Amino acid sequence: MDTVLTASALGAVVGLGIAIPLGAIGVLLLQTGMTAGWRTAAAGGLGAATVDLTYAAVAVATGTAVAGALAVHARTVQVLGAAVLALVAARGVLGLVRGASAADAAAVDPTAVPAVAPARTFGRFVGLTAVNPLTVVYFVAVAAGLADRLGTPPAAVAFVLGIGVASAAWQLALAGAGAVLGARVSPRVRTGLSLAGYAVVGAFAVALAVP
Repeated sequence: MDTVLTASALGAVVGLGIAIPLGAIGVLLLQTGMTAGWRTAAAGGLGAATVDLTYAAVAVATGTAVAGALAVHARTVQVLGAAVLALVAARGVLGLVRGASAADAAAVDPTAVPAVAPARTFGRFVGLTAVNPLTVVYFVAVAAGLADRLGTPPAAVAFVLGIGVASAAWQLALAGAGAVLGARVSPRVRTGLSLAGYAVVGAFAVALAVP
């Protein structure tokens, strides 16, 4: 039991280690909370946590073998991630510009975008997180450094579940923070924050694209 509890706690630390640093996914999650509300953002957060859980399971199941396999394609994943983030940033800014034009014409909130189904947002964040190079690299390190040291299968399962639960808890906290912020600021401030968020995502894309 002590081994299982220790593995679970270690998994929680690893899960928070990938979730807490505010990268492109975290910025987009906050932004989703501001513009689409808690329910939709929570679905996105669970999508990101699902990928973390899946990658952790693969890392533990395959051990150090996954490290070499992923390392061979590290640059491809990096370029693909940069392209996806650039597309997200460009589409986001374009949507805000169009929304602002509609607001000028009809006096509506430019951030009041049409409701997006939580299931669709879940899928979107699964895709974005899956091609995030930082996520891939992080779990390559997990595979190389920890996967062969967990001992028993129950400990390995506890480790993976610890990662998933910790990641989900943090992602849901970000979703809630975005929803609370969006409800308390003016439409103009929300638009400004959204533009800033997409600018940050675009900067991440440029940073990833540069060798």
